[in-house]
Amino acid sequence: MEVIENSGREFDCEFEAPIYQEDMHDEDECPPQPNSNENRQQVFMFNMTPGRHDRLAALSLVILAAVLLIVDISLGEHYSNLKDTHLTADDAERIEIELKGLHDTYKTAIKTMKDTRHELDKEMTRQTPSNWELEHQQKRKSDNEEQIDQMTVAIASMKFQLPILRESCRLCPTGWVLMNSVCYYFAFSNVDGTKTWKRARNFCQDDGGDLVIMDSKDKVNLTVNALRNYYTDSTSPSSFWIGLNYIHEEETWKWLNGTSLAEGYWDDGEPTVSGTDACANVYPKQNFFKSWSSTLCNEKKKWICEKAPIIIS
Repeated sequence: MEVIENSGREFDCEFEAPIYQEDMHDEDECPPQPNSNENRQQVFMFNMTPGRHDRLAALSLVILAAVLLIVDISLGEHYSNLKDTHLTADDAERIEIELKGLHDTYKTAIKTMKDTRHELDKEMTRQTPSNWELEHQQKRKSDNEEQIDQMTVAIASMKFQLPILRESCRLCPTGWVLMNSVCYYFAFSNVDGTKTWKRARNFCQDDGGDLVIMDSKDKVNLTVNALRNYYTDSTSPSSFWIGLNYIHEEETWKWLNGTSLAEGYWDDGEPTVSGTDACANVYPKQNFFKSWSSTLCNEKKKWICEKAPIIIS
């Protein structure tokens, strides 16, 4: 028994701190005895970030750690079985050699792990620009897909309008479109600018028409859809004057053909203006039942004209 104690003292504090993760910050403390199974399991608790090139190395280290742990447990049990028996000097020397070999193996494993971690860090550093490029290319892909979607919608709209425009060229003046056997003029162009309600009506009358009368659900739906098709890519579409204004003397809204308003398609809270200079305008809203609003007639807006098509004999 005395030989064992001398051998134990000879190896006090010999194990290096990196064997135990919590001892890496305290070089003055000795690591636990090599026959402590619980502490031995802490040898391989490393925070390693897996990468593409380290999986095989990490697997090898895990297998090595498992083998070392099994050997260590076996040595611990062997040591426990021998501590109550008489040991010779040869036994003590053999145990000392085995412990030294185990310690050297631990040092080699830890060095290998540190080298592998260093290589992983370098690989992660090399991959950073690639990650940036990948993010950039993904954003480009998303932008291109969005542009393709917009172009698809625009092409579909053009295909829909092409027959209308072809027929419009025969039955309506230049710049007017034919819809449901009526010629319409939408003041989309920047050249048209904006006008007051009265000046917009004069423009329509100069071409033989007048501001549009939207006195039916189908006509409101048709007109609003035409506006929405034009403003597919716009976040702030304009509103357009229509042929409806408030007659103060009669306290009612009337169309330009003299008929009183029977059914309105006002937005929530509208009409807000009811005076001698109150006029109605239409917005390209998805819910056309709420597409009208009221404003002062001297404000400047876009407008919509309508007139009968050209009669071809």
